[in-house]
Amino acid sequence: MGKGIHCVELDTPVSNIWDFVSDMNKWAPLVPGYVSHQIIDDRHSVWIIHGDIGIMERTVALNIKIVEWIENETIIFQVATSNETCKGEGCFEVEALSDTRSKMKGYLQVHVKGMVGTMVNPVLKTLVPKVGKDFTDKIATNIMERETARATI
Repeated sequence: MGKGIHCVELDTPVSNIWDFVSDMNKWAPLVPGYVSHQIIDDRHSVWIIHGDIGIMERTVALNIKIVEWIENETIIFQVATSNETCKGEGCFEVEALSDTRSKMKGYLQVHVKGMVGTMVNPVLKTLVPKVGKDFTDKIATNIMERETARATI
């Protein structure tokens, strides 16, 4: 099983972070290996991700299910392949540090079952924290780029 947590502090109010992370169309393309995504409804989507894990390389469809949504605070989700060989969970949490500064935390945990899991899970222990950090940092960069664009308008 691989898991990772990464926190970033941003010079922006919680509402601006929430505006970005509450719309999956804004941040799904930032997922490493992103190919495409389809919104099924307000709690379900399917993402196509291309991954390269050591000697294995494949494209997979991941079912994403939002299990908890607390506005301006938390999004908790589950992720699984259609056959549930690969399952995981994650969240985004946002916390106000002041009126103009916030902390955003990204968390991801992934586990692969079966024979493939015996080979892949040790790699995921080092890969998932890196992917989670990269993803959280990309979201933070995009939020701050939008802040800069708003300030120049």
